Amino acid sequence: MPVDTNTFSFLISDENEVMLIIYARDIEPEQPAVRLNPEEKNIELYRRVNDAFTLEQVEDEVFTLLQDKESLLVCEILPTPDPDETEIVYTYNAPIIE
Repeated sequence: MPVDTNTFSFLISDENEVMLIIYARDIEPEQPAVRLNPEEKNIELYRRVNDAFTLEQVEDEVFTLLQDKESLLVCEILPTPDPDETEIVYTYNAPIIE
């Protein structure tokens, strides 16, 4: 079953920690990083040197919570045959860069 690799979601814990959830790409992340663009309401995620994409229409709350953080926790998942379960493929901290 194909998945929309442009779909993303943010989970915010009770302690105001932010996790980005995206569908896994084919290649393992290497030296990931994120760039926050609050004025444009987007976040650029760099998974590898030549593997970047932009998360559009990010909520203001996410930028507020990330403004003093050094990294963003990213979890890459894949659906499983059981619709109530997902497989975690990659989990990593992506440093926030200027």
